[in-house]
Amino acid sequence: MIEKQHGIVWFTICRPTRRNAIDYAVMDELEQALQLVELDDEAKVLVITGEGEEAFCAGGDLQVFHQLTTKEEAHAMLWKMGNILYRLLTLSKPTVALINGTAIGGGCELATACDFRFARAGARLGFVQANLAITTGWGGAAMLFEKMAYDKALDLLLHAQTITAEEAERIGFVHRIFSDSLRERCEKQLSCYTNKPTAVLRAYKEAAIGRWKTEEFRQRFFAEIERCAYLWESEEHDRAVQSFLAKRNK
Repeated sequence: MIEKQHGIVWFTICRPTRRNAIDYAVMDELEQALQLVELDDEAKVLVITGEGEEAFCAGGDLQVFHQLTTKEEAHAMLWKMGNILYRLLTLSKPTVALINGTAIGGGCELATACDFRFARAGARLGFVQANLAITTGWGGAAMLFEKMAYDKALDLLLHAQTITAEEAERIGFVHRIFSDSLRERCEKQLSCYTNKPTAVLRAYKEAAIGRWKTEEFRQRFFAEIERCAYLWESEEHDRAVQSFLAKRNK
């Protein structure tokens, strides 16, 4: 769902029964939100969040994407979402992930692509892809190494466990924690941005994102997609997903 209010474009993933997991429809809607923010001068900040209080985003919807069994099939999906997150990373206006609940796997990649991450107190976050015998596949590792200290970023990826928003704030992944009234608190926090001219916001973002528009970074970003696609068709990944789905459906 896309809304615009007080200079902020709100993009809400509205799939609470699937823990706001990403499917192809969500991808298409996010692309629409990016297009709106880029072209509308009255849109000054993009905020991405999830519906409800349980989950921000559970990553890719395994029930949908587990149907992709070959490297080629997985690559097409990973490339599509990777392109969207690269556009989000290099958007010419400020972006915020408002982490209203659990952020898992690709949900953390989505949050990493944003400039700022605000989270609900106690929310749990985790780059858990390694537990499914794959890597981040939407550019998450490349972005994380750009935005955090090397050792802390690598530990998050290799440990592959969830941490609290408070722990994530201590290591520099989360920037603000709100205990309640997330949307109102977020809007108030961003009012110091939305009262600035759009041209100023664009100018600072263009100064910031230049390093990610280089061919060297693009190669690193999209090479990650290639590696994930290769691992996707492995027997280890298939067994890990089957085990995960069996546990969840008990």
